[in-house]
Amino acid sequence: MTDTIITPPSTTRLAAIDIGTNSIRCIVVETDSQGNFRVLDDEKAQARLGEGLGETGSICEAAIERGIEALLRMKRICAGLGAEVAAVVATSAVRKAHNRVAVLEQIKAATGLDIEVISGEKEAELAALSVHHNFDMDQQRFAMADIGGGSVEIVIAVGDHTESIISLDLGAVFLTETFFHHDPVSSAELDKVRKLIRKALKDHGIGKGLAVSCLIGSGGTMTNIGSMVMAMREEQYESVHRYEVLHSEIIHVLAMLSRKTQKERLLVPGLNPERADIILAGMLVVDELMRRTRTNLLRINGQGIREGLILHSMQQRQLLPLSTTSRHWRDAILDFGRSCRFDEQHAEQVCRLGETIFITVAANYDLGDRHRDLLVAASLLHDIGYFISYDRHHRHTYHLIRHADLFGFTPRERELIANIARYHRKAKPKGSHESFAALSVKDQQLVRQLGGIIRLADGLDRRRNRQVDRVECQLTDKIFKLTLNSPREMSVELYGARSKCDLFEQAFDRSVLVSANHGDV
Repeated sequence: MTDTIITPPSTTRLAAIDIGTNSIRCIVVETDSQGNFRVLDDEKAQARLGEGLGETGSICEAAIERGIEALLRMKRICAGLGAEVAAVVATSAVRKAHNRVAVLEQIKAATGLDIEVISGEKEAELAALSVHHNFDMDQQRFAMADIGGGSVEIVIAVGDHTESIISLDLGAVFLTETFFHHDPVSSAELDKVRKLIRKALKDHGIGKGLAVSCLIGSGGTMTNIGSMVMAMREEQYESVHRYEVLHSEIIHVLAMLSRKTQKERLLVPGLNPERADIILAGMLVVDELMRRTRTNLLRINGQGIREGLILHSMQQRQLLPLSTTSRHWRDAILDFGRSCRFDEQHAEQVCRLGETIFITVAANYDLGDRHRDLLVAASLLHDIGYFISYDRHHRHTYHLIRHADLFGFTPRERELIANIARYHRKAKPKGSHESFAALSVKDQQLVRQLGGIIRLADGLDRRRNRQVDRVECQLTDKIFKLTLNSPREMSVELYGARSKCDLFEQAFDRSVLVSANHGDV
């Protein structure tokens, strides 16, 4: 018998460079023939090409030199990683500069890079590509905004269908240099900028029609809002990507920052010191945009235009379909599980049985549809730690999930999924477990409940052969009755359920009574 040889997908390394008004970003990824990619490098330089642009109309020589230095460094990084520079684009600052042609020629002579100056509408399309790659927005009306140094690009969409694309000269650097001349910024200056933003949004039809479900924001202003709110909440997640912020929290942070001098803003937890001088202007745009679109929720996209450039380059190379149709999070979870070579049949069985148990207890414990999503994700991934080793695989599962980019889930939800999956075996949650202790009291109880369900469901497939066809559940004041149904023998499954019901009993304050309808018990 000949061994089957599994050939890994062929890979290509691509790079994209986004030359903005405030910063220059370079992302390097490794793509495969199946349409996947992983980030190898993400370099940023605060070149401030837009410095003084509003006053002189031209990009100054010092800014050009800073830009050339950054681009040369990025080009060397790309070469070192063996990546093809697939796209180099310039946005608002270069687009508006009177000396644009001379600047591009000077950069070309120094770096050899051909730079495409793209329109604001093209910027918005690239940001939208990134949104559809990172968020499941099926059947939702929502707004997207990418705030740069010179302009803001806004998209209103319903699912995969774009209603409108608007580019406005309301970038954080432009507004700061044009209108803010006092430190701290005066109330009159803040009011003037706020009225300007409000009028521009109104004149371009932002806010007409139905309210949006959320605003999805990219760019430095957005990621810094996420970081500041995360610090304010005393939360610690690896990234602000897909982090969710309430409008009321933005108003609170904006009021706090507006009372401080620039020097004092340097000390604000979560705020990048390089952005302390322009953060107020950017946050005013976000505040007014959320008011106009009548939404209370900001979702942070930590990727944005540079990722859109990569996705567009992959489409051009037929590595991705041209359609921007959003993925469903369950498909992404299964793809992640398969990448860890998980036992898919066992995972699906635990998930199916777990959902049946969840439905029985949900109404009595205020558990909703989103909690069910967390349960499904954790059920499907609960054993991926085997990918590293069997020993302590529940802990390996936690770390694999925590460091994964789980499509469709916020950083908090990813942390919850990781904890829920961890407790499918071995020790129950304890205050001495660092990851569990870091959760809020409410989230700790949610981990006990959903973790208890998965732990019990895992015991019901102890032989990993889907022996149990279905379960019948009944919840009383003191007992949770679980009846297993199958024409096959179920002694091992009964043992598994009885030995793994401890966390469920603790979380739901019920004794678990397990019986079987058929088989030799």
